[in-house]
Amino acid sequence: MKNSGTISILHVVFLTMTFIGLKNHVTVIPSILKSAGRDGWASVLLGAFVTFIWLFLIVYVHNKSNQEPIKDWLKQKIGKVGSSIVLYSTAFYLLLLAAFTMRETLLWVSTTFLQKTPVVILLVIYAALIIFLASLGLQTIVIVNVFVLTGVVIFGFFVAFVNIKVKDYELLRPFFEHGLEPVLMGSVYPASGFVELLLLLFLQHQIQNRMRWYHFAIMLLILVGLTTGPLLGAITEFGPSEAAKQRYPAYEEWGLATIGRFIEHIDFFSIYQWLTGTFLRVSLILYICSDILNMSEDKKQIWTKLAPPFFFICLSLILLRDNVFLDINGKYFLISTFLFFIILSLFLSIVALASGKSSKKDKNDKKGGEEQSNQVKTQ
Repeated sequence: MKNSGTISILHVVFLTMTFIGLKNHVTVIPSILKSAGRDGWASVLLGAFVTFIWLFLIVYVHNKSNQEPIKDWLKQKIGKVGSSIVLYSTAFYLLLLAAFTMRETLLWVSTTFLQKTPVVILLVIYAALIIFLASLGLQTIVIVNVFVLTGVVIFGFFVAFVNIKVKDYELLRPFFEHGLEPVLMGSVYPASGFVELLLLLFLQHQIQNRMRWYHFAIMLLILVGLTTGPLLGAITEFGPSEAAKQRYPAYEEWGLATIGRFIEHIDFFSIYQWLTGTFLRVSLILYICSDILNMSEDKKQIWTKLAPPFFFICLSLILLRDNVFLDINGKYFLISTFLFFIILSLFLSIVALASGKSSKKDKNDKKGGEEQSNQVKTQ
């Protein structure tokens, strides 16, 4: 297949840093701390090791599908009905994924710096901006991502280095004080973000070159750094017990940042980090969803058919009490995300394996038929 993709692998790496990085940098940290405590770093490494092995399934599907659009490849291999079931189920789950990210961001906004602003108004404004970006296409999302990611990375290193003076790395010891069970239980939370690398298969037809296993490994390594950074920061700055009680440890770290003796309260920089991260993450997820449903080329369909269900799912989550939502998100949805993407990857791998065997059988049958015809001619 001659690829006519519009984005490079470097762009894919940058997208991964934003749309998965936000989740692993912010969302999963409280769950890791509550599950594994001071040994949360080991949970991240364990989750990364398991995910690294799993990545070869993604590479296998990527190679077998020959960078065709996954929706077309599935239709060829399992038929229209089977592919429709898989694709619509995936699209629905992506809407849930985007809605949960939106709800968590609005919860943070309404509890930190916009307490008196109605959440519905925030939802309408932010959702309109996100859907507008999603409707502009992948290239626009990539360009916007390059610009905003620069500031996100700079601010991230800034808060990490500024807070060195208040970090106590002795708080990481003793290692494995409660055994390996908490580490094993906690590894599913960072892995629930790592497995979202599967979504790159739904963008593969727009990537200029074929992705190799080491490209995925590099992205996984970056995500490990984005997860362990705020996790270790929270433990060494607040201690494992206090950090586990905090709703947003990554944000609380900004409260300790100061420049010299007289410049304080610079946590407003985190507003830029979080809002731009959500902006890009949800926009990309909705774009992938629109591409799966064959809407990506029609802005009107995105606004009329994709935006309403996304908005009402977000609205239904907003109606939940904050503690109920946090409980569902932290205990159940992260685990369900991990299971969903693992099951989907296994299904795609089975389809790729079965299609490989069938194509090999067809070649053998064709070769056998040619040999028989040649024998007839010689006789």
